Amino acid sequence: MARPLPEILPVPWPAGLPAPPTHTEEAIVRAARLLADGGLVAIPTETVYGLAANALDADAIDRVFAAKGRPAGNPLIVHVSDIAMARTLAADWPTAAERIVSSLWPGPVTVIVPRSPRVPNAVTAGGPTVALRCPEHPLARRLIATLGRPLAAPSANRSTQLSPTTAGHVLDSLGNRVDLILDGGPCGRGIESTVVDCTTDPPCILRPGPISRAELEAVLGGPVVAALPGNVDAETMPARSPGQLARHYAPKTPLELSAAAAERVATLLEAGKRIAWLTVATDAPQVRQLAASRDLLVVPMPTDPAAFAASLYAMLHAVDRRSLDAIIVDTPPDTDAWRAVADRLRRAAKA
Repeated sequence: MARPLPEILPVPWPAGLPAPPTHTEEAIVRAARLLADGGLVAIPTETVYGLAANALDADAIDRVFAAKGRPAGNPLIVHVSDIAMARTLAADWPTAAERIVSSLWPGPVTVIVPRSPRVPNAVTAGGPTVALRCPEHPLARRLIATLGRPLAAPSANRSTQLSPTTAGHVLDSLGNRVDLILDGGPCGRGIESTVVDCTTDPPCILRPGPISRAELEAVLGGPVVAALPGNVDAETMPARSPGQLARHYAPKTPLELSAAAAERVATLLEAGKRIAWLTVATDAPQVRQLAASRDLLVVPMPTDPAAFAASLYAMLHAVDRRSLDAIIVDTPPDTDAWRAVADRLRRAAKA
């Protein structure tokens, strides 16, 4: 007999309130009990929804990998309630990590540090380091503190698919593979955290995200390098960081990045294809001319990189439901501010 779909519990926490409303606190306590018993709970964070499990429970971690269909060589990020909890999971605490977390936690940045023996092998894909993050979202931190243990919480979706930024996205992707969903509304940042390897000198960005290289260098008072875009085959070897698989963050509809999007869209329309085009140039004459076609859906996107990132996955989820032949996206500018968006789109477009 098939398992029932998970319950979705609304967990509002209005800004300015030092503690959550009673019904939200009750939902947090219920979720903490479920996690303590080895269950899986989808939780909101400021980046994307995470599929949370007790990070110190090896059996629960195995359930995360099974629910996502995630390769064993792809490690998980461990979420903590504060710096003190993070230190208990590290065998060593590099100076770079201390400077980053002291300035930018809670927030959308993950530090990679030497791993403590307390952390199960599956969490780190058997590697010698662990990825740690203290989320900006107050509900996530409250849940961790209530449980009293760290949470492993990769994105709450099937492996390589679009990351979820709403509770509905989680349900669509995971269905009854998750035990409970806490609905905190849309995620504010909308894109996964920046991952910084603090075991190297200088520190190295393994996954770009909301915290830019310039922000990190300002905090550290020195250089930060960015790893060249690479692809890890996590079926055969452990990755150093999540988010390095060749194909990742991908809608079901084929996605293409194009530096000459208008020409590419025109070619596809002439071939009888039904297209969505995500563009910042909605006022351009070519866009307005092509938009007259009933086979083209023009999706206006923000010109600000942070706003673009915040809306990207939600827009792709919406477009993916329309049974189109292709999604075309303008190639983002080659600047540090657009690095995270470009990374996600490049991996989503990988065949």
